[in-house]
Amino acid sequence: MKKIWIAIVLILCLSITGCGNKGETKKSGHQCTIYVECTNAIKSKQLSQELQEFLPENGIILEAKEVTFQEGDSVYDVLERTMKEEGILMEASFTGDLAYIEGIDNLYEFECGDLSGWMYCVNEKYPNVGCSGYQVKDGDRIDWHYTCDLGKDLGQEYKEN
Repeated sequence: MKKIWIAIVLILCLSITGCGNKGETKKSGHQCTIYVECTNAIKSKQLSQELQEFLPENGIILEAKEVTFQEGDSVYDVLERTMKEEGILMEASFTGDLAYIEGIDNLYEFECGDLSGWMYCVNEKYPNVGCSGYQVKDGDRIDWHYTCDLGKDLGQEYKEN
């Protein structure tokens, strides 16, 4: 009976204090900023009237917001977590570990033509890697833009990294 009580106390200690995780916890407390907008879709003549009425009039789905992330998180991780917390619908598809953002806030790829969809930039540069392959660093600014022309309509902002 004494051994059972010792085992129970040990298990409780491990679960309460987090002991036994072999140092595998990620550091938290890192900060980045995330912003989501679709102004090009709002301006597009190809966007359905129904969808145009549903989207925010100014095209801003999520105002710039500072969020906390964990070391090793990707741009996808930050987007997924933030959209879930804000109650904003997001849909992605995967090929292996590579995530592709199909839609945010009911605005999907191809809604404004064959060259339309979601693109992201970090610190005003468009990385040449998918959002699940780009690890966020402390202080990064992640912007998600809806493009109607493979990024050409993003103007001066569109600079590949």
